[in-house]
This record gives sequence, structure tokens and C-alpha cells, in this order.
Amino acid sequence: KDGKDTVLFVDKEYVDQQAEIETPKKENEESNGKDQAAAYDPETGEINWDCPCLGGMAQGPCGEEFKAAFSCFVYSNAEPKGVDCVDKFRDMQNCFRQHPDVYGDEIDDDDDD
Repeated sequence: KDGKDTVLFVDKEYVDQQAEIETPKKENEESNGKDQAAAYDPETGEINWDCPCLGGMAQGPCGEEFKAAFSCFVYSNAEPKGVDCVDKFRDMQNCFRQHPDVYGDEIDDDDDD
């Protein structure tokens, strides 16, 4: 799966144990942000659920759970960002498990729940 991102679902305890890190910005991220397709537009504060960058996750049987988790993360002011969204991501992951035919590649079988 070269070129694919890996999504990890973690709980609040794990996040609290991690050292605070700052993610580096790509060279053109600050200057050309408007030229790149993105799901979230900070100028309007809106999320484009039809953005190809979301890979169709907003549609399908777990679309509402995905939207809840993604929205929570995008609008999160918590430090570290998104730590207040763990429950919504857990709900989304549980929905994925109920639909392995659709989300088989997204399911994390290494959960310690």
C-alpha cells in the first residue's frame, strides 16, 4: 500500500503519554494553501464532504460517524488537537467493524479495548 496513509486510533491515555511534537509544514503549504484541494476551508469554516481527499468516507454506512469524528477534530481547540474527539473516533471505528465488507482496510484489529 505504498502512497497510502495509515490511520491510527488511540485513546486519551495514550495521547497523554506522548511528548508534544510539532509537525513540520511542507514548503508550499503556507504559500499555496488555497491552490491545494482540502476538505476544510478555514476562511469559510466549512468542511467540503465531497472533497476527493476524504476518499468517500463521508458517504456509506459509517458516513455520519466519520463526519462527527472528522468535524470534532477539525474544530478541536484541545491540546493536543483532537484529544477531545477520542470517543467519536471510537464510535467510527466500531461502525467500521460492523461493516467489514465496506471498511475492511480501515479496521484496526490490534485494539486493546
